[in-house]
Amino acid sequence: METRRGPKALYRASGADLPFDDPLRSHATGMEGYFWRITQPETGRVVVALIGVNDDRAGGHWATVGLAGHPGGFLKAAALDGATADMEGLGARTTDGRFVANGHSVRVDLGDAAKLELEVDDQVLWPRRRLGASSWFHSIPALNQYWHPHLVDGVARGHAVINGEEWDLDGARVYAEKNWGRGGFPAEWWWGQAQGFEDADACVCFAGGRVETGPLGVEVTALVVRAGGKFLRLGDPLLSPVKAEVTDEEWLLTGRSPRYRVEVHGTAQLGAAHVLPVPLPEERRNIAAALEHLGATMTVTVKERGKGVVWRGHSELAGLEHGGRDRAEAEAGRRGGTPDGSAGPVKNFTD
Repeated sequence: METRRGPKALYRASGADLPFDDPLRSHATGMEGYFWRITQPETGRVVVALIGVNDDRAGGHWATVGLAGHPGGFLKAAALDGATADMEGLGARTTDGRFVANGHSVRVDLGDAAKLELEVDDQVLWPRRRLGASSWFHSIPALNQYWHPHLVDGVARGHAVINGEEWDLDGARVYAEKNWGRGGFPAEWWWGQAQGFEDADACVCFAGGRVETGPLGVEVTALVVRAGGKFLRLGDPLLSPVKAEVTDEEWLLTGRSPRYRVEVHGTAQLGAAHVLPVPLPEERRNIAAALEHLGATMTVTVKERGKGVVWRGHSELAGLEHGGRDRAEAEAGRRGGTPDGSAGPVKNFTD
């Protein structure tokens, strides 16, 4: 990642953004992560593509990349030498061109069994008049992790090759987010995202964990709902707190604001989880620290004060994740996995 000098660049290099600044540009932190999720309800298919551009603090840059598909439990992941993140807008690429992405397209080539050619039309972007998904936490320097879902809906045009089988993705719904931080990932985190509701344009996403800066830390969950003509963001610890109770098979979230109450209930079977790679930037290696379900169930209820239930949705193609270095590595080992992101029921490789 290119670095710049000056007070504002140093502030951004801490991971922080000024209010209403663009969080999609690279911060030149230890890790800039980009994630796309493609949901196709009519076929029951989900495709996930990810890239993390990592700084080893010795002047070198490398990438965590992955492509996964559901159904079938397919995953290919790799640690690749050489990568850049765009300082002017949303963009990331590996030096060898095996993963190239920007705000409108994603191209992945991880071998004959794992490819993606994606263009995203009819994009619904995060409202610029709002703070980022993590609210005022975006402005605090040196947090271990920041999160921002920049694309809450889009329409896919393209195709994927998953385990050697070509999937036509035209018309599927697309979601995309970015996360970044100086140390990679928190010690424990939880995450979820769903489309595939009866309301085709509905989208729900959340992310939580222990946010830390130096010796200080607090557990926070951010929750976003776009449905029923409403766009809600909860997660301010004072004004709209979200309570999360999470295990490897159940996600229970309750968020409140002065006007709304949002309840999320997600379930999945542990044995069906993908084990996604998570980077340790300074060590130039990935670990199997993220248990993610690509075809989980999620039920969401939105209540408005004085009106009762104003929206309820259910998806059978939700993404649900529970991450944590020690716990997930132990689970991957129990299932016959390896520290690079490989695991028993999924197919992976590491370069």
